Amino acid sequence: MAGNTFGDIFRITTFGESHGPALGVVIDGIPPQIPIDTEDIQRDLDRRRPGQSQVTTPRQEKDTVEILSGIFDGQTTGTPLAMLIGNRDQKSEDYNELKDILRPGHADFTYLQKYGIRDHRGGGRSSGRETVARVAAGAVAKKILTAAGIRLYAYTLAVGSVKATTIDLSVIERNPMRAPDMAAAEKMVLEIERVRDEKDSIGGIIEVVAKGVPPGLGEPVFDKLQARMAHALLSIGAVRGIEFGAGFKAATMRGSQHNDPFTVKQGKIITASNNCGGILGGISTGGDIVLRLAVKPTSSISSAQSTVTVDQKNIQTEIQGRHDPCLCPRIVPVAEAMLAVCLTDALLIQKTR
Repeated sequence: MAGNTFGDIFRITTFGESHGPALGVVIDGIPPQIPIDTEDIQRDLDRRRPGQSQVTTPRQEKDTVEILSGIFDGQTTGTPLAMLIGNRDQKSEDYNELKDILRPGHADFTYLQKYGIRDHRGGGRSSGRETVARVAAGAVAKKILTAAGIRLYAYTLAVGSVKATTIDLSVIERNPMRAPDMAAAEKMVLEIERVRDEKDSIGGIIEVVAKGVPPGLGEPVFDKLQARMAHALLSIGAVRGIEFGAGFKAATMRGSQHNDPFTVKQGKIITASNNCGGILGGISTGGDIVLRLAVKPTSSISSAQSTVTVDQKNIQTEIQGRHDPCLCPRIVPVAEAMLAVCLTDALLIQKTR
């Protein structure tokens, strides 16, 4: 297992490094005759790209997608769909002084232990830049889900101690935090700017909702739907935790509080509440799938930190370069993409029955 592929039927394989010439993805198992054009993919890439607001890294990447195969006359052919996104504004010289330094919070040490070699220029494959390929794949997956009546929404629920108190999906793309609460978004921006001025970073919470998911998706025991989703979403480097529905709050609830009563509405059996997050026994109920992700603070900060060199010398280091003070706004489209890939795979598996 090389660890660069996800999915059983709808399979994506990503490649490329942060400071290499390009990143890309190959999608196999995509059904034929799905209408796709570059604008469908570019729209989501533009949401993830750097340099888009005052709370993201100033690195300027257009993230222009190039479709290499798998499309003919504006439709998928059923053969592997390959996409390439070039790197144009990498500044590898910013990392020259870090060549022999193991950065706190990064994968420098673990990659060196695993492979005996590491790409010190932005972390190589361990960089968050790798997620651009996932977003491209997710845009394709969304086309399949949309045709099946499934819609995905992700947003910044909290940054540090600042939390959204209202959920208005219509305002997510109208503020730099991609928050569902405009008033909270303003406070989030102020908190991030304060932390950045202190040469630090801050984490937050992303909430992801899938609407219109039919009942019956997911496999029993080891491939439960939430287990596959956890695999997909925890593979995002900055995600440190995940919860579904009531989540960790369930540990403080009684069964009479946590159980979702069944009822009938418009001729369909549904749950009256959704503490289960739209999944029971690892299989979708037909209700909204609701999950939340804990996003860590950005590891690259410009304040002094203690670390060691590869030859085991104790030093102090300050990470220079261009980095996001908070990862949440740019992880929103990545979380959507990975959930889309996971749900598309589950949908196609169910169709084999």
